[in-house]
Amino acid sequence: MNYEAVIGLEVHVQIKTRSKVFTRVATGYGQEPNTLTDPVVLGLPGALPVMNKAALDAIIKAGLLLGCEIAPVCKWDRKNYFYPDSPKNYQISQYDQPICLGGAVEIELPGSARNVMGEHKKIPLTRIHLEEDVGKLNHGAADSLVDYNRAGTPLMEIVSDPAMHTADEAYAYLTSLRATMIYGGISDCDMEKGQLRCDANISIRPVGQKELGVKVELKNLNSISFVRDGISHEIKRQIGVLERGGIITQETRDYDGMTGTSQSLRSKEEAHDYRYFPDPDLLPVEVDAAWKARIQAECPELPFDKQRRLVECYQLPYTLTSVLIWDRTLADFFEEAAKLSGKPQAVGNWIANDLLRELGNAKLDLAASKVRPAHIATLVQLIDAGTILTNAAKEIFAEMFATGDQPDAIADRRGLKAAPTDSNELESWCRDSIAANAKAVAEFKAGKDSAINALKGPVMKAAKGKANPKLVDETLRRLLAAG
Repeated sequence: MNYEAVIGLEVHVQIKTRSKVFTRVATGYGQEPNTLTDPVVLGLPGALPVMNKAALDAIIKAGLLLGCEIAPVCKWDRKNYFYPDSPKNYQISQYDQPICLGGAVEIELPGSARNVMGEHKKIPLTRIHLEEDVGKLNHGAADSLVDYNRAGTPLMEIVSDPAMHTADEAYAYLTSLRATMIYGGISDCDMEKGQLRCDANISIRPVGQKELGVKVELKNLNSISFVRDGISHEIKRQIGVLERGGIITQETRDYDGMTGTSQSLRSKEEAHDYRYFPDPDLLPVEVDAAWKARIQAECPELPFDKQRRLVECYQLPYTLTSVLIWDRTLADFFEEAAKLSGKPQAVGNWIANDLLRELGNAKLDLAASKVRPAHIATLVQLIDAGTILTNAAKEIFAEMFATGDQPDAIADRRGLKAAPTDSNELESWCRDSIAANAKAVAEFKAGKDSAINALKGPVMKAAKGKANPKLVDETLRRLLAAG
């Protein structure tokens, strides 16, 4: 029997705010354990929560970026459970009136050798709601210690519809969602710091059946690659159970990305197990049109929208834009350099190939680079004018990256500018090349434009690499046209 997987993801994203969601205590990572707490975080008697408006702004922005309906009124609920990392024994969350409903995440599936642009589709969302994060357990050989520094950090839960069917779709969904949150300045989404965490709900059913199968939740998926691997593993596990005549049990399983195995943790809770009720200490929140309009004005262009614009406006190849768009700072760097130079594709190639390589080798991010957009723009203009040759430009770039000096200054200092060529001497070299390469001449005259490159080589050799390539091309074409 052929089976189809049905996948839904619950993604928790920590919102980047200076203070926690219901108190003025600072958020942070890496501080001494249990130093970012106060009576509200610890749930001490008499301590009352106060709403953090910056967290509400951030979740409204997330909803607008993803095309959600922003509820005119949302309220707060208590989700009751006993976990050692929840100091109050309940979590303030949203149950039946979340702040964001609907929406979708645009994804791109891998392309092929024939079509590098993969299939684009939108994965619908069920809801996004705001809640407080819990603390963190640190497990030792004989005991477990609780650190409440993370407790109370504002946390979005982004719940997709059960609308994905492959591990690759889930991987693409998380990649796109993460980029959206970073573009919007909503979160840094560093999975190593727990700023983005994902639980996957997976079920299988016979192909053609509409009814969903029994779902299994995978937890502790601490990298996007582990999400993909864990889902692939779980799909195979469930198919194996059914093919052996067994039944799938609704449960939560722990996936170990290092070993590629999973084990059962507990039976899966239902909503009624949490005994939700409205939080008596927090008033509902009304989101009016003016509030939404203010946040909408702050929303950036999303990665795939930016990619479509770069392809259309700058005539860039899709493969190049795929390198540039995932980092908003890098995309902005490119656009500034492209506007300064007037040569967007040349600028994009230097950024994608040379700048990113040097940054990777030096283990630096773009903000720390001494190379700025004006450096790239000037380098491209010097090459286009024939002032420096491509080989010399590579040397200049390496020094420019190390020192931050301007490319024309480096070229002057190191004597790397192309030497002025006597026009009569250049024409003589070009005539010699045409006379010695009858095949290339015939191909060029038959319409093969690239054949002229075979004529340029001998000219550049005669000029010892110092001739202006642009003048060489122009001279050859003039002589060939004249017969």
